[in-house]
Amino acid sequence: MAPEQAAPVVATGTAEPAPMAARDGRMNRNVRIVRIQWGDCDPAGIVFNPRYFEIFDASTAALFEAALGITKREMLEKYNSAGIALVRTAATFHKPVRFGDDVSVESVISFSRSSFNVEHRVRLRDHLCAEGAETRVWIVREATGALKSSPIPPDVMEKFRMPSPIN
Repeated sequence: MAPEQAAPVVATGTAEPAPMAARDGRMNRNVRIVRIQWGDCDPAGIVFNPRYFEIFDASTAALFEAALGITKREMLEKYNSAGIALVRTAATFHKPVRFGDDVSVESVISFSRSSFNVEHRVRLRDHLCAEGAETRVWIVREATGALKSSPIPPDVMEKFRMPSPIN
């Protein structure tokens, strides 16, 4: 008898992060499955391009959740962070994605001192449909209430270097 394979985790909608769907042992990479919803599409029946940026944002949150083992809200509280501010983004669209499609979103992160880059690839089966890039900055709130960039906590970066646990 063939061993059972776990069903992929599907995010139902683009705004919510989903648990890790697959990982290859590198904590700097995460893959999740997103089911395209009716509300994600434009009148032509394909994903309305701003929705890709919601998918990228949720995929970045899922990447941190998979590496740290806590939700984004818990991460912000634990590390006294005011957020991970988006300072640059870009996308390239290759093939249309439609309502009901289950796409895989692969996200890969690389760190600098207080910022990080995330590259996203959206695939439908073997077809590359879209690519996205984000540069984000780790933000803290000063006592005055002002927001400022801050070095990424060393243990956050360390968790991304650790091998993933076997599920």
